[in-house]
Amino acid sequence: MGLIKRLTQASIASVAGGSAGWALYTRNTRFVPFDTTSPKYPTSVASKLNPSNNPPACVDHAIRVVPLSRLKTTDQETLTKEFCRGVWSGWGFWYQRRFLERKWRPLEGRAGMLWTQQEMEKSAYEQGTMISDHFEVVERGPEKVIVRCGDSPLIKDRRPSDGIFAIEVTKDAENATFHLKSSFFNSTPEGANGGPLPWHFQLLHREYTKLWMETSVRGLLK
Repeated sequence: MGLIKRLTQASIASVAGGSAGWALYTRNTRFVPFDTTSPKYPTSVASKLNPSNNPPACVDHAIRVVPLSRLKTTDQETLTKEFCRGVWSGWGFWYQRRFLERKWRPLEGRAGMLWTQQEMEKSAYEQGTMISDHFEVVERGPEKVIVRCGDSPLIKDRRPSDGIFAIEVTKDAENATFHLKSSFFNSTPEGANGGPLPWHFQLLHREYTKLWMETSVRGLLK
């Protein structure tokens, strides 16, 4: 989890110099109760990646509700795709993308992954898409893009640093709800006795999630 911690701290520090301004910018993103027993937890993916059901080190669910009348499109597939594109190509991911690109792109086997902002703006994020040698789309549907995170997607076995990041959009007659769900865990046998990450890491992670949410959703507004 060290990489995530460093990148989270750097990204938040770069935008959150003024706490009042940061609170105003992210005021529409909120967190809802969520854990591994929640009905909306991505259980099918978790059972494959974390078959021993090791406890999460960090788990949360951010939402942002937007009236359909304020969106450029209300088409389900388009909303999901553009929301996902905004997460990865937006400036909220800029620092992390550049860090990962410099560190991992020159290595063997990394061709074909998404590395540049332009590639991330155009991808449909179909299952199997690999992003900056740190994320892989493991499930894809009209309402969701579920990504494995925490280490290189070239490592298929269980990992000390593992996790699920779900990007989803749901709709009703009046609103679209944008969801970012995160669950980090140690999927190796040693992770059976793992505990939660320190509170300050979890706080920083939530602020980083707010940044990704806002930089993506704002691009979908009229």
